Amino acid sequence: QAPLVESGGGSVQAGGSLTLSCDASGYKYSTVFIAWFRQTLGKAREGVAAFKLENGISTPVYADSVKGRFTISQSDAQKSGYLHMTSLKPENSGVYYCAAGGLELEARGYNYWGQGTRVTVSS
Repeated sequence: QAPLVESGGGSVQAGGSLTLSCDASGYKYSTVFIAWFRQTLGKAREGVAAFKLENGISTPVYADSVKGRFTISQSDAQKSGYLHMTSLKPENSGVYYCAAGGLELEARGYNYWGQGTRVTVSS
């Protein structure tokens, strides 16, 4: 089984909502922080939502463009991650990847990636 498997992508009208899921049951480590990145054609993957650790406590971090609209969460027991996206805009379109093995929004810090799921937001 692949370490990370995304699902939940699709097409939605602007203003709509979508929730992405990431199954990390194949991830070999017991502790996992699942992050979300977006990639569009010809551009590098950019961090959308992730977790950071402060004094041993994990807190979510978001790209400025999605603050207040996207919510990251995960189920440690099920080793699953979620990205709940609301008030979607056409510029949120792209291929979304979940990632593990790192923290915060820098893609280079992660060494496990899912296959990606496409999100298309139409105006």
